[in-house]
Amino acid sequence: MNNMQNRYHDIIHLSHHVSKKHRPMPLQSRAAQFSPFAALTGYDEAVEEIARRTDSRYALTEEQMDKLNQTLQLLYDMQREKPLIRVTYFVPDQRKSGGAYREFTGHLRFLDAAKRLLRFTDGTAIPWMEITDISICRK
Repeated sequence: MNNMQNRYHDIIHLSHHVSKKHRPMPLQSRAAQFSPFAALTGYDEAVEEIARRTDSRYALTEEQMDKLNQTLQLLYDMQREKPLIRVTYFVPDQRKSGGAYREFTGHLRFLDAAKRLLRFTDGTAIPWMEITDISICRK
């Protein structure tokens, strides 16, 4: 350590050099130079995606399918009344196998037989093939 002090004894008390050509760098830009370096860009996102859980789609029994078809037929007859219904349906995941079950409550606008969709007054459309349960809400 003593050797180190002797090495710079002639300049240790001089003032800090300030360039006449260049303006000083703003502190924010200067701090950015020393921000952590992410060598594996996207690694954290990839790990999170793998860890993200999805539900498996379960198959409906014959009894559940019959009940669903009966309810759809009843809704077809009631669609002019715009009934309030609750629908449980499966939303397939876009990035991996599986998906999530969602529940939606809204006023039915009409059954779109051509596209096999339930259309609601707020613009929501739910595919028939993804529906697992429908219940008509009584007022």
